[in-house]
Amino acid sequence: MASTDQRAQPAAPPPAPTPAEAGAPLDLRGRTAVVTGAASGIGRACALRLAAAGAEVRLVDRDAEGVRALADGGAGTAVVADLADPEAAEEIGRGADIVLNNAGFQLVCPVEEFPPEEFSRMLRVMVEAPFRTVRAALPHMYRQRWGRIVNVSSVHGRRASPYKSAYVTAKHALEGLSKAVAVEGAARGVTSNCVSPGYVRTPLVEGQLADQAAAHGLDPAEVAERVLLARTPAKRLLEPEEVAEAVAYLCGPAASFVNGTSLTLDGGWSAG
Repeated sequence: MASTDQRAQPAAPPPAPTPAEAGAPLDLRGRTAVVTGAASGIGRACALRLAAAGAEVRLVDRDAEGVRALADGGAGTAVVADLADPEAAEEIGRGADIVLNNAGFQLVCPVEEFPPEEFSRMLRVMVEAPFRTVRAALPHMYRQRWGRIVNVSSVHGRRASPYKSAYVTAKHALEGLSKAVAVEGAARGVTSNCVSPGYVRTPLVEGQLADQAAAHGLDPAEVAERVLLARTPAKRLLEPEEVAEAVAYLCGPAASFVNGTSLTLDGGWSAG
């Protein structure tokens, strides 16, 4: 009996870029990019980098003052949203050509003391919100046969550290989501990748110092060297602008065949 599956087979994927296209500066004019967690740190640096390449950037954060200041500087359009609300996460993805899932937060606490409500909230913000945003963006990407999804993961999406059970869980899940989207979207011109930085000089990392000091019984001044950077051969924090350049590469034509992978920026941490 003939199959009754009436779904159209995907058309041939877009052609590979020419050498000239692959080597050209990043040009995102005419593209709309969503950047979550855009008010500071990695998100801010990425928003500025994509805007500099010509993208129209949706600056998403619950920090209204932060994103509005960024928008006032010409980086894009401020969208004040709490990504713990799944409906808000879905709304921001509609019509996007580029999605950068960056929003997140950290809580350093032993598993037996970890508040269950905070565990759930972290998964909503860092796993369900990216799923909802990407889910809303994919139909547009598929129609135009081009899309770029970049998920800001972490070395904790590849390794574990104590006292970070929810964060490690969320980042491992984000890596899995990214790979699933990659294999579904590859034939339709959409790539999905992670960038996985080590410790970056951001407010989130700086805010960990006191928590880590309490957990490890150290003076806060000792935490960066003896805890945060203990496994990092390059004994320094990564700068947000370095992560933004990795994101820009993944959005450009030279990375059109980079899909379903995780670009690790950890100063050699995971090599050992």
